[in-house]
Amino acid sequence: MKAITQDRYGGPERLRWTEVETPVPGDGEVLVRVRAASLNAYDWHFMRGDPYLMRSQMGLTRPARSIRGRDVAGEVATTFTNGTTTFDAGDAVFADLGHLQGTFAEYVCVPHHLLAPMPAGLSFAEAAALPLAGNAALSCLRDGGLKAGQTILINGASGGVGTFAVQIAKAREARVTAVCSTRNVELVTKFGADRVIDYTVTDFATAPERYDVVLDLVGNRSLRDLRRVLTPDGTLVLSGGGVSTGGSLIGPMPLFVRGQLLARLRRRQRVVVPGSDPSRATLDELCTLIESGRVTPAIDRTFPLAEAAAAIRYLETEHARAKVVLTVGPRE
Repeated sequence: MKAITQDRYGGPERLRWTEVETPVPGDGEVLVRVRAASLNAYDWHFMRGDPYLMRSQMGLTRPARSIRGRDVAGEVATTFTNGTTTFDAGDAVFADLGHLQGTFAEYVCVPHHLLAPMPAGLSFAEAAALPLAGNAALSCLRDGGLKAGQTILINGASGGVGTFAVQIAKAREARVTAVCSTRNVELVTKFGADRVIDYTVTDFATAPERYDVVLDLVGNRSLRDLRRVLTPDGTLVLSGGGVSTGGSLIGPMPLFVRGQLLARLRRRQRVVVPGSDPSRATLDELCTLIESGRVTPAIDRTFPLAEAAAAIRYLETEHARAKVVLTVGPRE
């Protein structure tokens, strides 16, 4: 099969479109023919080995796994059954592989407990856009304790996680203020934001409004700025992965560490750094939101799988909005 491989840390120029062995599913795994795989900040972090401190988990001198990619949508290649779970050949499925990765390829093996039927009505590209970003948005709002009638400010509302967070927050009947650039105002308004702050015109940190929950998906503001716009008993949710700046030692971790230390000192304002491990339960919850019409994946651009290097370069440098997706074969 063909796949995008990488044998050294570095930029998109390190990615190669090459022939590799088709994977053979192990015990409890399902072989999936990949039709689409979306890009995430997670992918460039691993591609570059950035932040350097995380190479203890990524691979000290080179990537421990040669094929990038977590999100996938495709078709079951061979029927799988283990007595309680059955996937038939041809079933349309999607998943987030987490640290296993390997979806930038024509085939990938997926543990059956991470795999779910695709939501009805979605293309493969739309389904591939959903798992990691949708899970992250759900985790942020759940851990932030967002309730109906509360106010939330989302910094980075036009990104992959942000577009889902806006929609899910509205589905929870919250009042949403979205922060984005001028070109994305129409996009986040379409997804239901009650108010949009164009950061090229207005600094949300100096405005008088206060919010029950502040969700930071960018990592470009100080802890003081973010806390300033919280209500006295509000919750700050930190989930910004930053942007590629050519390599860093510890990346956005100082903000997270300071936030967690502050959370121990202040009992009223909460600071949380959510986790978002992939699971079938999360995919089922996202399917329900999709099929109810309350959430719709947004795609900025699609690229053929062979052009993964160009797609990641676009994600890193062009301030991509919503999701960027790699497609495989004639169908999305």
